[in-house]
Amino acid sequence: MSLRGRQRPPKLERLESVMSRFSGSLDQDDLQDDPEELDLSGHTDLCGGKLLLQCVFASISDLIGQLTSQHTAFIMSEGEIKEHIVSSNIQLSSIQVPGWCYISRRSANPGAGDRGGQIHVYKELSHGNFKWKIKRRFKHFQALHQELLKFKALLKIPLPSRIHSVKRRSFKGRKRFQGGHTPTLPRRPDALVKEEQLISRKLQLEDYLRNILKRPLYRTHPTTLEFLEVSQISFIQDLGPKGIEGLILKKSGGNTFPVCYWCGSNSVCYRWSKRWLVVKDSFVLYMRPEDGQVGTVILYDKGFHIKIGTRETGVRHGVTIENLCRALTIKCSTYRQARWWGHSIDEFSQMFGQDFLRENRHGSFTPVRENTTSKWFVNAAGYFDALADALEGAKEEIFITAWWLSPEIFLKRPVVDGNMWRLDHVLKRKAQQGVKIFVLLYKEVEVVMGLNSEYTKKTLMGLHSNIRQSVATVEEGEEMKFNLIVEEIQTGEGGDSGSVEDPGEICVSFTLPIEEEEQGENKHHSRNSLNSRTPLTRECYTKSSSLHSSDSYYLGLHHSLPLPYETSSLRSYIGSTELCGETRFWHGKDYCNFILKDWVKLNKPFDDFIDRYKTPRMPWHDIGVVVHGKAARDIARHFIQRWNFTKLVKKRSGVTCYPCLMPKSLSAPMVPAEYHGKSTQANVQVLRSVCQWSIGSKVHEESIHLAYVSAIQNSKHFIYIENQFFISCADKSIHNSIGDALTERILRAYRERKTFRVYVVMPLLPGFEGDISSGGGQAIKAIMYFNYRTMCRGERSIIERLKCVMADCWIKYISFCGLRTHADLDGRLVTELIYVHSKLMIVDDCTVIIGSANINDRSMLGKRDSEMAVVVEDTEFQPSVMDGESYQAGRFALSLREECFRLVLGLLGDNIDISDPISDRFYKEIWMVTAAKNASVYDKVFRCLPTDAVLNYKILKDYMSRPCMAAEDPAQACTELKKIRGFLVQFPLYFLSEENLFPSFNSKEGMMPIELWT
Repeated sequence: MSLRGRQRPPKLERLESVMSRFSGSLDQDDLQDDPEELDLSGHTDLCGGKLLLQCVFASISDLIGQLTSQHTAFIMSEGEIKEHIVSSNIQLSSIQVPGWCYISRRSANPGAGDRGGQIHVYKELSHGNFKWKIKRRFKHFQALHQELLKFKALLKIPLPSRIHSVKRRSFKGRKRFQGGHTPTLPRRPDALVKEEQLISRKLQLEDYLRNILKRPLYRTHPTTLEFLEVSQISFIQDLGPKGIEGLILKKSGGNTFPVCYWCGSNSVCYRWSKRWLVVKDSFVLYMRPEDGQVGTVILYDKGFHIKIGTRETGVRHGVTIENLCRALTIKCSTYRQARWWGHSIDEFSQMFGQDFLRENRHGSFTPVRENTTSKWFVNAAGYFDALADALEGAKEEIFITAWWLSPEIFLKRPVVDGNMWRLDHVLKRKAQQGVKIFVLLYKEVEVVMGLNSEYTKKTLMGLHSNIRQSVATVEEGEEMKFNLIVEEIQTGEGGDSGSVEDPGEICVSFTLPIEEEEQGENKHHSRNSLNSRTPLTRECYTKSSSLHSSDSYYLGLHHSLPLPYETSSLRSYIGSTELCGETRFWHGKDYCNFILKDWVKLNKPFDDFIDRYKTPRMPWHDIGVVVHGKAARDIARHFIQRWNFTKLVKKRSGVTCYPCLMPKSLSAPMVPAEYHGKSTQANVQVLRSVCQWSIGSKVHEESIHLAYVSAIQNSKHFIYIENQFFISCADKSIHNSIGDALTERILRAYRERKTFRVYVVMPLLPGFEGDISSGGGQAIKAIMYFNYRTMCRGERSIIERLKCVMADCWIKYISFCGLRTHADLDGRLVTELIYVHSKLMIVDDCTVIIGSANINDRSMLGKRDSEMAVVVEDTEFQPSVMDGESYQAGRFALSLREECFRLVLGLLGDNIDISDPISDRFYKEIWMVTAAKNASVYDKVFRCLPTDAVLNYKILKDYMSRPCMAAEDPAQACTELKKIRGFLVQFPLYFLSEENLFPSFNSKEGMMPIELWT
């Protein structure tokens, strides 16, 4: 082959060859300071013959020229990790433990005396509040010394580039480092060190490292950082204490689902990759050495454990780090190194991660958090207002997860500040301020549901780059309410605002799985009225001697308006400027009645899709909660687990733009809670329903279900439930046991002859499109079938089982109710049910469960929908009354229960005593009488559905053919409606009781699996 045809080696390789020969001639015991020596800022391109960017963490070296005596912080582009550089603040000291010498000899031949062994140096290092331990042999010191020698020699090579000439000239005039003697490494190898020389040897090695760390030239070298086990995330205060770190070889695979497209087995097709492993107080992660990109975050959980050795791991000198979602196998060079890694990780996790490693109450992934600041919200007025303020106060990150999210929703109403409080404008404003926003949405099946998540995703990603890389969609069928986590504040489950979430599905927390609805805060209305229009100014919220709502604005029922016979119609009352937009409460799709017509064209949020002059808006009722501190970080941890698993699933489809997230440490500083209004200190535990499809876990979690059952079984006086569904009582098709627990608890009270009450409030009709008045609405009837099966129809129902023991006395123990309201719509009296969307249970005025989980199998079993909730147990008590006797009630539970009772009973402006929820006076004379009277008046005036007067389709047809009083005699109807108090009505237990409500098999609903409805 001709010389012309030969391929010359790259310049860098030739330079490395020359330098290898050159460094071999150097005195390897000294790293002498050169008068022209400078920080690494002038030579960040070479490192011992290798590109710096190929060293452990080259991004650190890029900033060395900016180092001062304090560490430098900066933000990574991947994962937004705050990075800190090691500085001269690092201190060394030998660890001393009785009975051990941490400069120890491990003799290869016990009979060889004090020669021929290996010396292991254990060092404890500190940097500020961070302390960690490293284990090194003399050969590691030699390798470090050799790399630093090569690096220093390279600095003296006059590379023929202008930039290096300029940098070399900048070195001149620099003074020699004036601190201590030059670093010198002992010459004598381990085998020649005598026992009596160990102390001297220890001091020499300490002195060597101490002097290395005093010099920025060596301190920030990648080899030094690797020797000290320091990376970009070592000293981030929010991530907690520092554990063991280092380069490892990682085996691919290990997830709960196969990642090999060819054979489907991780044990057959795999590869080994070099990664940097980091151990923290609640997780283990690895990242790529080249760019610091985080590959996987393994959270501590009750299945977290370490395996060491060939037999356990299947890999020679292997270590397996395993939790319920992932098994990570790493390969070490020796068994001793593998044992050191395994024992270090296990010891560190046991020391700091017990909150997540132990078996927690109800099988939850988190323990009870004591002294947690908590606050409840009834409906959306206060909730969305607090949500907007929390978003506005965000400094670092915002997590949002939602089953359905409308970017254009207004968080504060009426709209008097333009678009300032519109959700997309708020998020864009925070993104421009540098806040990172992560949104996890449900990706619906478009032929079944028209949520248009693609529109939401594109809208949010188009706002700002801090949102662009942070929107992911979940493809499985789950339900998550619009939940928000802003730093340490967690807002949970709330009401809907028309376009926030679909009625009929479940959702939850994150931070983000929440929903809220109607806004407002006028608590001075009188009793009952649903109005479909909104006034232009707050001056319009005036009292009237006619019908009013006890909290109509609170429920999104707008304000009180005079009825036709008093003034004028709603249209003339508001005037010609009514549709001008900026001061309306319900914009575009916010004005909805989904039983009449489901949402369409959600990409046009401000276009009406129903006639506001003919169709009343269906108001929603919901409950929300906000928690602070460790409980909020638990919810953020759940979001992070969901996000990272979604990222893993997306990665399989080629999507790699989503960063891995890491949970903040529970030991990290937390911002004190600041709420407007009253808040309470209580014990809070985060609960959830998850399984393999949602987080990749090998076992499912149903802690919400277990918490419900436990609270019911341990109740002593009463249970108050609000829920969107009520499908329970286990048999072959239903598996959750909440209904069974309620039945057994009532039977126990009956046998013990004790007073016990159960209040259940639920929607009068399920939230699906359909006309029940004509016998249609197959989806509505399917849900009604299972609701009635739980309440009163069939031998497994609650009432039928109670009747078998106590005949008709069951009515003394349990009450089923719904909510309804009425209004004047353009001169016509109309009525509409209030859709109960809350998921609430209050027990004995001491325990509260609020979340996204419906009472059905989909939410409770943990194997289907993804849900989240919190159980709040009071620690602050106040005097109250229970069954006529003095009682210490919890502040959180009592205040929430009284607010709910006063709202639905129309007592917000009255001083009627409702402190005793189980007395005969309250249960019979107030609750039962109010519900029965209201239901009777609504049936008389509007002939509304559902009603106990309709037992079959024949009666239904005749019932709907007759005109109602509201149409024939509006004046008399108004007189009757004055008898209405609040919104509470009895649930019609006999509606269509003679018909089989389960969809026929020749309908598409009938062909669906039963699991869809339960």
